[in-house]
Amino acid sequence: MRFDGVAALDGFTLDVPPGSVTAVIGPSGCGKSTLLRVVAGLQQPDDGTIAWDGRDVTATAPHRRGFGLMFQDYALFPHRSVAANVGFGLRMAGMSDDAHRARVREMLDLVGLGGFGDRSIDGLSGGEQQRVALARTLAPAPELLMLDEPVGSLDRTLRERLLAEMREIFAGLGITVLYVTHDQDEAFALADRIAVMRTGRLVTVGTPDVLWADPGSVFVARFIGHENILTGAELGRALGYGATEAGAYLIPGDAVGIEPSGAGTGTVLSTALRTGRRRTEVDIAGVVLAVDGPTDARTGDRVAVSVPADAVVALRD
Repeated sequence: MRFDGVAALDGFTLDVPPGSVTAVIGPSGCGKSTLLRVVAGLQQPDDGTIAWDGRDVTATAPHRRGFGLMFQDYALFPHRSVAANVGFGLRMAGMSDDAHRARVREMLDLVGLGGFGDRSIDGLSGGEQQRVALARTLAPAPELLMLDEPVGSLDRTLRERLLAEMREIFAGLGITVLYVTHDQDEAFALADRIAVMRTGRLVTVGTPDVLWADPGSVFVARFIGHENILTGAELGRALGYGATEAGAYLIPGDAVGIEPSGAGTGTVLSTALRTGRRRTEVDIAGVVLAVDGPTDARTGDRVAVSVPADAVVALRD
């Protein structure tokens, strides 16, 4: 799929296992939101197909696909009550009044908004509006739930709480989820599988643990938050492994050990807490390594640095 000659999706193939949460991450403009719009049927692909449970739904109208899409800005109706927003899709589907009211109550209870039905949207906080939008999207019981940057506008504490609650809700419902975000922490906190995109293409997909341990390429390693990416020459100079051939190597920050030592080979450049974790930067022969983990070392200390050989991961360019 191209816009003004630029590929938004190019040779893209992604399987979403039933009952799983698959997060799609990548830089801004890489095609994440376009992917959701194509799957939802809001945009037709230039070629290729969208298949669900063995059925080709590429030409199926959006409202007949059985998918739910929660937009980035929630797209709530400000002139309607919370209950009217949640029940909008049910009204469109012709559900009876009694069933409609029961389903709305069920969804509001599910997202922690029991008793909020008569409230106005304008009087809700950002987190409460997010819950209303989620309840509205879940109310018609979609086979596939798609979310586009759903918590991006919330503060960190609220975002983390809602992510934990969403994971519990999704697991309880057994629903299949396609979750788009630019935030790596969100993806790792919520998803069973993470797909990484770059300029319209799928770069890699894997479980959070596997992806973190072996991202495969320099681009993915940097994007998901790794800092210690060395050339072969740097690896040899800093740690003496003799890997001077071309290529790149990853050393996870939590695999680096440091011990204060007057005869050590490294010098501590800085040490600080980052979101509760100790991050220390050490210079070894001009190579700077980021170290994650507790330490008594302070800025300016000489330290001995150790990295297990099996913690060094080769990367593609």
